[in-house]
Amino acid sequence: MKLIVGLGNPGKEYENTRHNIGFYFLDNYVKIKNLGNYKSKDNGLYIKTKLFENDVIFLKPQSFINLSGEVIRKYVDFYKINIDDILIISDDLDLLEGNYKLKPAGSSGGHNGLKNIEKCLNTNKYKRLKIGISNNKNIDTKDYVLSKLQTKDKEQLETIKDTISNIIDDYFKLPFSDLMNKYNHKNR
Repeated sequence: MKLIVGLGNPGKEYENTRHNIGFYFLDNYVKIKNLGNYKSKDNGLYIKTKLFENDVIFLKPQSFINLSGEVIRKYVDFYKINIDDILIISDDLDLLEGNYKLKPAGSSGGHNGLKNIEKCLNTNKYKRLKIGISNNKNIDTKDYVLSKLQTKDKEQLETIKDTISNIIDDYFKLPFSDLMNKYNHKNR
């Protein structure tokens, strides 16, 4: 069983914010693949399906992003998911908009959602797909990540939608090291 998690904050007030990039790209993939509607369970919205001969759960934790690990832990325990079969999609301040990076493990980079996941899973050895949101040093980080995407930001993210969907497709087909080799060098 594979678990693909898009990080974000629940609620209308957080839609189209930088911190909700994980929700944005997960929703886009679910829509493109016509996987149906999310169901609610254990403070998460999820779709359980079979894709490329893999059982998979697509999950959007419905706690605030800083508590995402608690929701993920419930799904990991209930479905007996191996840590090696988890892919987290999140925003990243250190990458420019329109850039992305696959990582097999690592630090949270200051991202409180990733810190909580590490704490709840007792490891930082879970896979991530980090999507760049840039960083405006003139704005407090909390205010920046919770600010709405502007038209130019959305246009920049639109340019990588197909690539992110291809990465998720290939996640089911390729070893992660091959996935990183195929996509990480294509960043601008």
